[in-house]
Amino acid sequence: MLTVLFIIELLGTVAFSVSGASVAIEKKMDVFGVAMLGLATAIGGGVTRDLILGNTPPAMFREPIYALLALACALVAFIPAVRRFMTDRRVLCGRILLILDSVGLGAFTAVGVQAAFDAGFEDNLFLQIFVGVMTGIGGGILRDVLSGSTPYVFSKHFYACASLIGAAVCAVCWKSLGEAPAMILGAASAFILRLCTAHFRWNLPRA
Repeated sequence: MLTVLFIIELLGTVAFSVSGASVAIEKKMDVFGVAMLGLATAIGGGVTRDLILGNTPPAMFREPIYALLALACALVAFIPAVRRFMTDRRVLCGRILLILDSVGLGAFTAVGVQAAFDAGFEDNLFLQIFVGVMTGIGGGILRDVLSGSTPYVFSKHFYACASLIGAAVCAVCWKSLGEAPAMILGAASAFILRLCTAHFRWNLPRA
């Protein structure tokens, strides 16, 4: 279970990093800006989670593999040949990133709930769900704020709600099903809802 979850987290880190780097490239940022936006998108949710739970220094400083992977992916995305490939194969790359992003959203949401339980908040359902959602979407919010855009989760599709439902499923099932089944079920719920949201263009009512 731990090995599978670790691999899924790595895939999510790659997707979120490339997502941040792509936004930076569209904004005509330099290589440093691309690297920093890719890093912020990939690890922003985890840092927010750790600060909420009082786990300092955040895990990214104690286990730098995620940060290093995020930086590497962002720098690869900045390479001209890679940028041209992503532009020429926009549809294919978009679908691959959508799947990886959905995997990352589900995995990070479940990991956030797990962190809340591990921190001793097994009786605080609100905190468990909140931390799960912030772990899943925090990096995307940070990316959009740093790039000067309206956060994607506030204006597009059902993205944040997919994480919210996944976190709720994971937290509610934790004691009855156990840690591993609850995390798998919660991550799968967020993953499936994220894909359905993109395919069917689900949106919340707007003002």
